[in-house]
Amino acid sequence: MSKKKYNFNSSNNRNINRPVPFVGKGFKPKSRRWMGYFVFFIIIAVLELGTTSGVISSLTLPKPSDVLATMIELFQSGLLFKHLVPSTLRLIVGALIGISLGITIGTLIGLFSYIRSGLVPVVAAIFPIPKIALLPLFVIWFGIGEGSKYALIALGSFTPTVVATYGAVDNVDRTLIRMGQSFGLSWISIVYKIVLPGAMPGILSGLRISLAIAIILLVAAEMLGAEFGIGAYILEAGSLYDLERLFAGVTILSILGITVSVLVTMLEQKILKWRV
Repeated sequence: MSKKKYNFNSSNNRNINRPVPFVGKGFKPKSRRWMGYFVFFIIIAVLELGTTSGVISSLTLPKPSDVLATMIELFQSGLLFKHLVPSTLRLIVGALIGISLGITIGTLIGLFSYIRSGLVPVVAAIFPIPKIALLPLFVIWFGIGEGSKYALIALGSFTPTVVATYGAVDNVDRTLIRMGQSFGLSWISIVYKIVLPGAMPGILSGLRISLAIAIILLVAAEMLGAEFGIGAYILEAGSLYDLERLFAGVTILSILGITVSVLVTMLEQKILKWRV
C-alpha cells in the first residue's frame, strides 16, 4: 500500500496564521467626518437661500448669515464668555457629581444583591420623574443661587448613569468571570480586570445620554434666576422676539453638545483601545 505524503508547509496551511479581515458592513465603521460637514453645509445653504429669496419668512427663521454676524458680535463684545463660562462651569460641576455617583452606585447595584434589591426600586421611582418639575423644590432647598442648578443637573445625569451602569455590569459575559475564577483570581481582581472593562462600553454609552440630559437641564435651570448663562441669554432673546440672538444661543448650545460628544469619543478611544 502506498503511503501518501502530506505537505504541512503548503501555502494553504500558512494562511491559517493570517488574521481574518472584516468583510461585513458595519462591524468596523470607518470615520467619514467630511460627510457630517457636508450635511451641515447643505442645511445651512438651503436655509440661507430660502430666507434670502423669501420662501422662508423672516418672522419664522432668521438668515444663517445674520446669526453668524450676531455670534461674531457676541464674541467681540465679550458677552459670549460672560454667558458661556458660567454655563460650562455649571455643566461640569453638576454632571461630574451626578455621573460619579451614578457610576459608583450602578456598579454596586450590579455587584451586590442586597444593594440591588434595596436601590433598584428607588431608582425606578425617581427615573421617570421630569427633573425640570423638581426645580422649584431645589430652589426652596438650596436657594436660587448655584446650589439649585448643580443639584438639578446632578440628579438629571445621575439616574440614567445608574441604569446604564448596572445594566452594563449585568451584560458582562459570565463565562469570562468563571474563567477568572478558574485561574484563581480574587474577587477584586475579577471586578477590576474583567467586570469593569467589560462594562465600560455600556457605561460610556450611558454617559452620552446623561450629558445630553445635563445640557437640557442646564438651560432650564439658567432660565430661572440666572443673570448670566446660555439659558438666560436664550430666555432674554425670546422675550424680546429677537430671532437672531435666539438662534445664536441655540447654535452655541449645539456647539457645546458637539464638543461634549467629541470629548466622550476621545475618552472612548483611550479607554476602549483594547477593542479591535
